Amino acid sequence: MASIDIEITIPVRTYDIDSFGHVSNIVYIRWLEDLRLELFNKHFSFQSLMESGTTLVLKSTYIEYKRSINLFDVVTARMWVDSIAKASLELHAEFYAGGLLTTTARHVGVFVDLKNLKPRRVPEDVIKKFECPN
Repeated sequence: MASIDIEITIPVRTYDIDSFGHVSNIVYIRWLEDLRLELFNKHFSFQSLMESGTTLVLKSTYIEYKRSINLFDVVTARMWVDSIAKASLELHAEFYAGGLLTTTARHVGVFVDLKNLKPRRVPEDVIKKFECPN
């Protein structure tokens, strides 16, 4: 199985902080979107995917907060493709601050035809990349 993953460093901005002084829950959704776009741009070309009439629509998102992230923390985040089914894939993510795991997340996404908005099989290049070793 190929390693389809991405790792990025995320700066914590003042506008990411909520009234309790730590990163707001909604910010994690934005960070997951950033990770997902980076992962696709690195491995599958999101632009090419959309030009072919397909996109990935999120079916579900699950986030588990283990400890807070605060202003001035240096955040490292990683995301990887965990599994692929007929029309969907499962992505996992982890966030670290100060070398400690702070948050885990899971996305289930469904590939959709942009014209009729119905599920579509996972594109062949995605399957090949996932099944073939690097």
